Amino acid sequence: MNNLEERVQKLNDLITKNYDAEAGYKKAAEMVEDTQLKTFFNNQAKNRYDFGHALKDEIKMVGGEVDKGTSFKGDAHRAWMSVKDTFSSNDSKAILEEVIRGEETAVNEYQEILKEATLAPTTQQLLQDQVASVQTALADARSLDAWEAK
Repeated sequence: MNNLEERVQKLNDLITKNYDAEAGYKKAAEMVEDTQLKTFFNNQAKNRYDFGHALKDEIKMVGGEVDKGTSFKGDAHRAWMSVKDTFSSNDSKAILEEVIRGEETAVNEYQEILKEATLAPTTQQLLQDQVASVQTALADARSLDAWEAK
């Protein structure tokens, strides 16, 4: 696999993970009653949808091919949230804890890719913008979690 193929594969993986996160946020929005949480989850779902499309555009711009599908890890995460839905009576705190865990993982994944010196400047900027947004969502989720704990 050449350098371009590796970079494109990593970007495709990010697309999949962003669409997985979008689906997870939509599921979380369905599971909560609180209007503030529902709005937060729906806004984050929209952000992740937009991230996926921006990554698709970037892959095409650098001459790569966009993959389709969802990840096994993401499918497992959604399945876990479905089990949690069944057994936790829509516990907002538990849902927020799972969102926080997912966002921490996303930040780490973005940071790993950003360590690569071979990224195109446009790719580097796109990823920096997206990880900053994920970090903001993570901080917001932590604040909401602290609020829910009261």
